[in-house]
Parts: sequence; C-alpha cells; structure tokens
Amino acid sequence: MAPDHPSIWESSRFALDIPSSTPKGAGGIAIATYELFAGMIELGLSRHLSHIVTVTDLRMERILRRAGWPLERIREPQTIGVTRALAGYLEVSPQMLHVVRQNGGIGGPVLWAPVLGMWHEITR
Repeated sequence: MAPDHPSIWESSRFALDIPSSTPKGAGGIAIATYELFAGMIELGLSRHLSHIVTVTDLRMERILRRAGWPLERIREPQTIGVTRALAGYLEVSPQMLHVVRQNGGIGGPVLWAPVLGMWHEITR
C-alpha cells in the first residue's frame, strides 16, 4: 500500500538527457543530476514535506547513495520484467539539501519562484 500522508509526496519519474561530457561532481555524478536532486529537496522543503517516496531501479539507488541522498528501502528489490526495482523513501531536510549541494558543488538554491511580481529564492 502506498504511503498516504500530506508530508510525503510521490516521485513517479525523474530523468536527465545529458551528454557524457557533462561536468561532474563528487562520485562522478553529473552536476545536472545534483541540481535535479537539490531542486526536488528544495521543492519538498517549500511544501513542508518530510519524505519523497519513489520506485526506482538498483542503479538509481546507487547514484542516490553516492550523491549523499540515500534511499530508505520500504522492502527488498523485486524483479519487474528485466529490471530490479525497489520502493523507498528519500528524506527531505535541510541536512540532505546541504549534503547534495556540497557534493554537487552547488553554492545556493537551484529553484526560484515568482512572489508578488518579484523573484523569491526558495530556501526552506
């Protein structure tokens, strides 16, 4: 059964289509990947989330761990077709945001939102 709580949102898919020559951060992960992760956490913080629940494959689980945003497994991986898939929680917290930004070499927010005609930085 899927988690049902207002502080937990689902991420059904996230992906980037970037060349292999894209600049890398810690762990050999593309900086664009770190920016995507940081943006997910920033959005989550702006909506007062505690976690994001997702279904992914073992490769993405390893990338998340190397990025410093480890997946907390709900249960062991299951085979779906040719994919080893698993469900888990990603923590949404200022600490996780700090780790992801630091590992990706990101100096500040990656998301911006208009507020009353002005641009307002989303930080928490």
